[in-house]
Amino acid sequence: MSLLSGFLALIVFFTAVLIAYLTKQFQNENLNYLTSNLMTNSNTKVKTIEKEKVVAETLNGRFAMLGLIAAVGAYLTTGQIIPGFV
Repeated sequence: MSLLSGFLALIVFFTAVLIAYLTKQFQNENLNYLTSNLMTNSNTKVKTIEKEKVVAETLNGRFAMLGLIAAVGAYLTTGQIIPGFV
């Protein structure tokens, strides 16, 4: 195994661990929201935000940051945003 393929395998491993961790965090946050009381606002002009939307937006932001880090890593290692795509 060459040095570059070993490095890429290590990056894939750490990415899989990170995704597993974020999925577990998402499940824990979802359980926290389900067991807590409903969100209430003292201001009636502001709509209440559903629990699922808050969790979904948090997860969406985390995966977006993961994608940006992957794009920067791909650019630094190969010089292309999408390696092999011309």
